[in-house]
Amino acid sequence: MQPGNNPMPLQDDQVSWWFKLLARGLGTVGGIVAMILGIVRCLTFTPLCLVGGILELFLGFMVVVLEAPCCCPFLDFIDKIGKFSESRPFWQKGALYTVSSLLPIILCFSTTTVLGSALVFGTGVLYGMMALGKKASRQEMLARVRSQDSLEMNAGLVSHEQVNLHVPNSPIK
Repeated sequence: MQPGNNPMPLQDDQVSWWFKLLARGLGTVGGIVAMILGIVRCLTFTPLCLVGGILELFLGFMVVVLEAPCCCPFLDFIDKIGKFSESRPFWQKGALYTVSSLLPIILCFSTTTVLGSALVFGTGVLYGMMALGKKASRQEMLARVRSQDSLEMNAGLVSHEQVNLHVPNSPIK
């Protein structure tokens, strides 16, 4: 592939390096915690909690594979998955992590599923914040508000027409 023919535009030009590192670190730690607590959740007698624990175990493995492929060097296909994950926009990662972290909680609401899925949900929230982008500077926000205020004031000045309403005579006098 030619350097100029990159199909995905660079998405991280506005996100600081420490915020990306925070999201990756939280995803890695959250994935490991979700896997451990998923194993603990599987030690149950109720079938829904067993399915929730298995889903939490899978969720933790998925997050570790997508965020830190270096944690799984024994699998040959992990490098391709890691490169695929890096090329995805932030909003896709955020949506994947937030929605998939809610499934084990819906199936079995317990301390282990909430704690295991909360870190993955937090990672999804961080990726969602990265997708929103950087906040504008104070001067840019003030300039935008001033220009919108004048437009809204002029648009609100509309001549009101009078409507003749016929009110019937009241029977009580």
